[in-house]
Amino acid sequence: MIHIVFNEADVKVLQEVIKIDDTLAGEVTQIKDDYAVGPLKNIYVGEGKETRRQWWRDVIAGGDYEGKADNENIDDYETAAELVGKMRRNEAEIVWIWAAQNKHDVCSYYWVLNYMKEFQGRIFILYLNNLPFINEKGNIFYPEWLSEIPAKEFLKAKKLAREITPSEFEVDPDEWTKICSENRGVRILEGGKKLAQFDYDYYDADLKKFVTGEWQKASKILQQVGSKAKIQTGYAYLLWRLKTMSALQIFEIQGEMKSMKDFELKNKL
Repeated sequence: MIHIVFNEADVKVLQEVIKIDDTLAGEVTQIKDDYAVGPLKNIYVGEGKETRRQWWRDVIAGGDYEGKADNENIDDYETAAELVGKMRRNEAEIVWIWAAQNKHDVCSYYWVLNYMKEFQGRIFILYLNNLPFINEKGNIFYPEWLSEIPAKEFLKAKKLAREITPSEFEVDPDEWTKICSENRGVRILEGGKKLAQFDYDYYDADLKKFVTGEWQKASKILQQVGSKAKIQTGYAYLLWRLKTMSALQIFEIQGEMKSMKDFELKNKL
C-alpha cells in the first residue's frame, strides 16, 4: 500500500496512524508543490515545468525560502515517476490518496491523477469533504487539513476509502486540463472538487488591511494575515505579494526587501 498526501504535517500524522493500525502499513509519499498558486500551462511537459520552476525562483528570490525551487528533494515529477515505476513492477500494489477540504489538497489531487490513469481499479481516494471528527477535547469539528485530525480518529477515516471511478478518471483530468489552460495565478476551492481561478493579486486586498500607519515588520503582517484573515496559502506567496506591492510604491519601506524580518512597511501618509 502506498499513501499519497500533500502536506509535510500529514506525513507525520499518517505515520503515527500506521503505528496503531498495521492494516494501513505502507509507504507515505508527499507531493510537495502548491498547485493552488502559480502558472499551470503545459506543466506536464518540459517548457511548462521550467516556466513554473522559474516562477517559484522569482517568488522566493532573496528571502526566507531562497533556493527551494532548485532543491532536488522537492521534485514532484521525480516522485510521480517513482510511483509509476512501483505500480508497474508490482501489479498487486494499490494507492490511497488522502485529501482534505482545502484548495491545496484538491489541486494536488488533480495534478497527481494524471499519473494514475493506467492503474484504474488500484487507486483509492479518501476525500474528507465536510465530514465531522472528534478533536482532542472531545468536541466535534470539521477539519480543513488532515493534520488537524487526531491519529486515533483516522481509524474511522480509513473506512471512507473508495476506488476512484472510471467516470472520475474521465471527468477530473478534463477539469484539470481546463484549469491549466486558463493559466491564472490563484485557485480557490468553492466546494467539493470545484475550483475557481483568480489573478495573482487575489490576496492583495487582505494584505493591505494589515498594513497600518505604523512601521511593522513584514513577518508580523504575515502572521496577522494568517491568523485573522485565515488565508490558506503559504507565507512565501504572501511575502512575494507584499514585495510586489512595495516595489510599486504602494507602501513606505525601510530595510532590505529580503526575508520577512529584514524590512518594515507602513501606509503612505
